[in-house]
Amino acid sequence: MNQAIEILRRVFGFPGFRPGQEEIVAAVLGGRNTLAIMPTGGGKSLCYQLPALCRDGVTVVISPLIALMRDQVRALREAGVEAGALTSGNTDEETEAVFAALDEGRLKLLYMAPERLASMGTLPLLRRIGVRMIAVDEAHCVSQWGHDFRPDYLRIGDLRRSLNVPLAAFTATADEETRAEIVTRLFDGQAPETFLRGFDRPNIHLAFAAKDSPREQILRFAAARKGQSGIVYCGTRAKTEALCTALKAAGHPSLYYHGGMDPDERRMVETRFQRDDGLIVTATVAFGMGIDKPDIRWVAHADLPKSIESYYQEIGRGGRDGLPAETLTLYGADDIRYRRSQIDEGLAPIERKQADHGRLNALLGLAEAIGCRRQVLLTYFGEASAPCGNCDLCNTPPQLFDATAPVRKALSAVLRTGETYGAGHLIDILTGSMTPKVTERRHDLLPTFGVGKELNKTEWGTVFRQMMGRDFLRPDPERHGGLAMTEAARPVLRGEESVTFRKEAARLSPRLQVKVQVDEEDAPLLSALKAKRRALAEAASVPAYVIFADRTLIEMAEKRPQTLDQMAEITGVGAKKLESFGLAFLSVIAGATEAPHPARMALAGRPAGAVFDRLAETQLRLQRGEDGTGKPLSCNNSTLRQIAERRPRSLPELEAVQGMGAQKAERFGAAFLAILQEN
Repeated sequence: MNQAIEILRRVFGFPGFRPGQEEIVAAVLGGRNTLAIMPTGGGKSLCYQLPALCRDGVTVVISPLIALMRDQVRALREAGVEAGALTSGNTDEETEAVFAALDEGRLKLLYMAPERLASMGTLPLLRRIGVRMIAVDEAHCVSQWGHDFRPDYLRIGDLRRSLNVPLAAFTATADEETRAEIVTRLFDGQAPETFLRGFDRPNIHLAFAAKDSPREQILRFAAARKGQSGIVYCGTRAKTEALCTALKAAGHPSLYYHGGMDPDERRMVETRFQRDDGLIVTATVAFGMGIDKPDIRWVAHADLPKSIESYYQEIGRGGRDGLPAETLTLYGADDIRYRRSQIDEGLAPIERKQADHGRLNALLGLAEAIGCRRQVLLTYFGEASAPCGNCDLCNTPPQLFDATAPVRKALSAVLRTGETYGAGHLIDILTGSMTPKVTERRHDLLPTFGVGKELNKTEWGTVFRQMMGRDFLRPDPERHGGLAMTEAARPVLRGEESVTFRKEAARLSPRLQVKVQVDEEDAPLLSALKAKRRALAEAASVPAYVIFADRTLIEMAEKRPQTLDQMAEITGVGAKKLESFGLAFLSVIAGATEAPHPARMALAGRPAGAVFDRLAETQLRLQRGEDGTGKPLSCNNSTLRQIAERRPRSLPELEAVQGMGAQKAERFGAAFLAILQEN
């Protein structure tokens, strides 16, 4: 360690280690497989950079973002360390310089993205240059249960085995489940030396607010911090540009950043943000990861993040110097709906979707908290803490009320309707609203109908959001988003526990209600249909609209066809698409559906289809004659199809149909002709 301490002082200019660093550096330097979970700004990078300088050979660093790699390489070079990165953003000259440094044995740290591991030439290169250690930055990306899954991270375990070198993995955001998967994926299940250095960032003030003119809310937040560097995270590329324009108009130096920009433009924004004081960047979540700008004084979310892990990582880009930083996260009904649809429309297995809904519930629990937000946040990561005094709820405690009775009524409504409906329909039942859906399903006859009239629909919406925030209810992807009760709710339902909720609970202004494609009750099914369309489109390598247009899926979600005949009546479902995709989409709507005979399939959606079905039923009934004692006779499906389509009007015409003949005409003729005459 003496050499490490000397290099720490000489190369990096630090008089000593930060808390928790020395033990990790010792483990990595000792060649032991290592997993370190450290808070953002805690000095993770040093824990693999320093050992790399203490040993011979090259340390290869797997990192997820070009911005992160460029920033670290630039900082290392500024410190006199030979480091380089092989990225898709390199110029030819930059790549040639990296290879020259490797050939000459000068390079100590080589950065690359996990996607480069898929290249056939990568493993021979790493063997040739004498790699002695692998470092994995942002290791949570290896986990399918984490918030930023990168499939190529799964190749790292193979790389470690092939090179037979130690591996050190680092992250700031990994719950217990994600940590377990990191161990499985990177270390073959053999527990590495693990360091859990805590998640608390006490210098960061936490705050959430309901969306109420969100653009104005962000502008007011920025105005109160004019001249300070800040980041505004947005859910879409378009919003980054629109909000940047609004900030500029309000007199703030601002730039936007998203993945649709030219690489040179993105690099310019990164450079400007590092260089300029008081600059605000409106960005999608990719921005800021690995940018070690110490004086970011505030971070705002114009839209709800997708998980607590994402939230924690993004706010962690503020106050890396340990000085006070502030955050504001806006959220509304449209955010929650959007995040739910992202989960439901994904191609992940059901258990993954269920877990992701649970993670979103955890984030809602943080947004709808009734006490110290930091306690809720740290509890999620398995840490206990006292009230922090540095969050909006510690500063201004919310008004609370006993919600035990409303919660029990809501849970009863969930159970009595089979855990298959969303909050909108359940609220209609509780408030006694005689909607067409309520009366059609006879839910006005339930004991829970009208038992919740003491609250209006907005107040019931607040109750249901907080119930999901407490993880009492989760959308069930197998039931198209119907709310299902969790084990956490059972003690409340049994009267063993009471529940306290916030009165205001971030009530949402009517102005925030966004125009949606379908009613709230049909939205989960539409998401499921879109997920099926996406899977089919990817399998066929065609755009999604080639399968079905949005308007076709919307009509499916609203009309919910139960048979292929009904499916054929949906706008945009022609015969070929019905044949190719009808059963697949019908199975999403109605569950497993047996494929009909091709002869019947050809008649789906046509009047002849109903005639075919009656003919088939009749010939089955008369198979042994009227008295059930005759010789068995039957007509095959092709014959029934011809009869249904040609509609013969007499026994001779019927007898002439291929597959009939005199004997079958005598047995079935009168009954068949009666059916044809009726139709």
